Amino acid sequence: MQYALSIFLSGISLGGQYALIAIGYTLVYGILRLINFAHGDVFMVAGLFMVYLSSWFPLWVALPLMLVLTVLLGFAIERAAYKPLRSAPRMSVMISAIGVSYLLQNLATYVTGGLPKSYPNLPLLSDSLVIGGVSTKWVTVITPFLVVALVFALTQLINHTKVGMAMRAVAKDFETSQLMGIKINSVISMTFIIGSALAGIGSMLYFTNYPSIVPLSGALPGLRAFVAAVFGGIGSIPGAVVGAFIIGMSESVIKGSPFSIFSDAFTFALLIVILVVKPTGLFGEKVTDKV
Repeated sequence: MQYALSIFLSGISLGGQYALIAIGYTLVYGILRLINFAHGDVFMVAGLFMVYLSSWFPLWVALPLMLVLTVLLGFAIERAAYKPLRSAPRMSVMISAIGVSYLLQNLATYVTGGLPKSYPNLPLLSDSLVIGGVSTKWVTVITPFLVVALVFALTQLINHTKVGMAMRAVAKDFETSQLMGIKINSVISMTFIIGSALAGIGSMLYFTNYPSIVPLSGALPGLRAFVAAVFGGIGSIPGAVVGAFIIGMSESVIKGSPFSIFSDAFTFALLIVILVVKPTGLFGEKVTDKV
């Protein structure tokens, strides 16, 4: 019973952290039809921001400053790497995203010397507690509730504000929205800002559990979050969240089994199965290209 509870707690915590990254993928894809391959590296850089800021400032200053810098990074990436290619073929934008990903990884290697950096202990989140005889951290308990609250706030923003209405209009029909006077660039920038902020919060939760950060620390979480977004139906926020929790639970179950070595392989095998059986994912809508 304690073993099952341990797997469950680990799974929902991991799933919640993947969900915050997956939402960034699904928001950008919903508007630009772009897979932002640099998103996982933004998540990694947010962790490094916190490592260095916590050594210079008290935590109550370092945390909001980390989120501000992460948001500025996401905004800068969109303006420098994606905006100039707005009318370019999708392949060009995708190559640009891969280039940004490698740029961030190499910059992180240069700054850190390729050495692992230890994430700081955060009050409350890093503290331990016992649930049903299982020792865990508060971050494990807080993560799913925080994710639900953030997703609720995001859905309210999208469904009940002018910014959200503009985002939905651009996602539905990019060209017509532009003709109707919607400021496309502002909407796209807001999408990257929201996604980067969620990645920053996700990094805070993730690295509290896995405190060693290297330049490749964003690669696997980013890919798993991408698989979660595809599994749920990329472009759908509820789908990204549900897919992330399923991926997180599956990963925890496999890592706790004799087949733990296949935990990464399972994630990508699941992606292949999804693309073959239901390419639109659980909550995705089939889109017909206009001719």
